[in-house]
Amino acid sequence: MILDTSKFLKHRPILDPEFSPAVIWNKLYRERVNQSSDSTDIGIAIERSDGTVSVIKTKILVHQNDNISLNIKYVERLIKLLLWQRGGYKVIICGDPEVAKTIAKIYHPEGERAFDYEFMGQKVYAKKFVVESRNFEELPEPNELAKSLGRNLDGCRIGFDLGGSDRKCAAVIDGKPIHTEEVVWNPYFEIDPQYHYEGICDTLKRAADKLPRVDAIGGSAAGVYIENEVRVASLFRGVAPDNFENHVRKIFSKLRNDWNNIPFEVANDGEVTALAGSMSLNKNGVLGLSMGTSQAAGYVNPNGNITNWLNELAFVPIDYRDDAPIDEWSGDKGCGVQYFSQQGVGRLLPNAGINLPEEMSLAEKLSEVQNLMKKNDERAKKIYQTIGVYFGYSIAHYAEFYDINNLLILGRVTSGEGGEIIIDKAKEILRDEFTDLYKKIELNTPDETFKRHGQAVAAASLPKTISLINKSVL
Repeated sequence: MILDTSKFLKHRPILDPEFSPAVIWNKLYRERVNQSSDSTDIGIAIERSDGTVSVIKTKILVHQNDNISLNIKYVERLIKLLLWQRGGYKVIICGDPEVAKTIAKIYHPEGERAFDYEFMGQKVYAKKFVVESRNFEELPEPNELAKSLGRNLDGCRIGFDLGGSDRKCAAVIDGKPIHTEEVVWNPYFEIDPQYHYEGICDTLKRAADKLPRVDAIGGSAAGVYIENEVRVASLFRGVAPDNFENHVRKIFSKLRNDWNNIPFEVANDGEVTALAGSMSLNKNGVLGLSMGTSQAAGYVNPNGNITNWLNELAFVPIDYRDDAPIDEWSGDKGCGVQYFSQQGVGRLLPNAGINLPEEMSLAEKLSEVQNLMKKNDERAKKIYQTIGVYFGYSIAHYAEFYDINNLLILGRVTSGEGGEIIIDKAKEILRDEFTDLYKKIELNTPDETFKRHGQAVAAASLPKTISLINKSVL
């Protein structure tokens, strides 16, 4: 049994009309549950290694006959979202043991989600990934963690951002950058972790030379960082597992030791981007979304705090059709990276009638589409219109799991006139389909000050200085 979303959409992507938005599919499923005379309460808890727990309560159709496939799709896609949005190594399904049994087979070393099983278990949380079945009454209580990280502007600070093609650094005094710099490097395929260590040392020294002293250091980089430990990071993809464990996992602890154990804090670059946006806008409830090489995200909650969630929205499903495009890394289909990145642009080229040489990189293909856009090429315009429709429906999907007041939109895919088309089309979707969200969520793009200094200042503001730490103790 399938749920056909196409006839319920007010807008369809011009180059991808078979798109089946997750938010609409879920709405139709829940309507069917509400109309049913027989439904089952179900609860899903996702537990992390620090003991924090995220909990969702919902209902499913009675688990029999044609309902089985619908129930499994609904629950499995919901679990997939929760794992990559919030993170966790233990999934507890309460209310239906048959559903739990099927999910356990899917999230298994030999199941469809073997990638997620390994990634969330051993790689991120250093635990065996498990799926448990319990009665509904045994559903754990939610236990979320939000921490006040950043917005510390006192003293002399260094902020750094480690990218795939350059290292950025800033010397900051009382919140004002007095020096910023970018240094080219190529970390992805370096097998010797000493290359990475020496590169970061060089960046810190360059910034320190501009300061009278260094009170604190904060940094950002793509990947998963827990208590300053590198759990998973593309910067170190070339390093062998043994060298990673021995020389990379605690690389920032080593660097902190090199700097006489001054306050030193590292966070995912998406989180720092959201923090920078919150600081720049002077607003909270900010979801930052970057469309570039991949899809990056970060979140600052309505209280102005960063959570311990993963916010890896690149791997959150937003398209529920059975033949949705497949991500080559995780092997899953319909996930954000295939829609909101260079890959998304590249995927739509044939549909738009734009033929480019196969040997061109995705970045080069994006540049060509942007050049066509400058010439007001209708084919290029359709690519951005299509992404805008994806985006509008996906914002509504994200808003079911985030409390969003402000959306910060950035990344190379959104630059220029094409980015304006994406945002305008997304606003149109929200206005026509999700009126309450259209009124609530403000879509923002970074200004020039943010682009030049925002990320660096936000990174530098991550740690508290010793004086602030002592104040908080007193």
